[in-house]
Amino acid sequence: MQNLADVRADLVSQLARLTDQMGRIESERRTPLDDDLDEQAIEREGQEALDAEQRATSEEIKAIQHALARLDVGRYGLCTSCGIPIDAARLEALPTAAHCIECERERAT
Repeated sequence: MQNLADVRADLVSQLARLTDQMGRIESERRTPLDDDLDEQAIEREGQEALDAEQRATSEEIKAIQHALARLDVGRYGLCTSCGIPIDAARLEALPTAAHCIECERERAT
């Protein structure tokens, strides 16, 4: 597994990037609609895409915040369901992973 200080630094960096992204999304959402009805239809499609991006970004932010909280209390890398260590390769691929692969599979069914 990576050095925990490196993991924290990477997570904090990602959190900052996502927070900036959320600000950009919110700024774009505040832009008033065009007076032209055809343009409004296009802009509404854009708003739907922004809504989806905002939801995904919000979920990523929450996952990072939870991973940082686990780091703070010394529980990072342990499955929050069963308590066993999460495989290092899984954490390398998904640093915000809160569950071992077995528990994640159970959650998905």
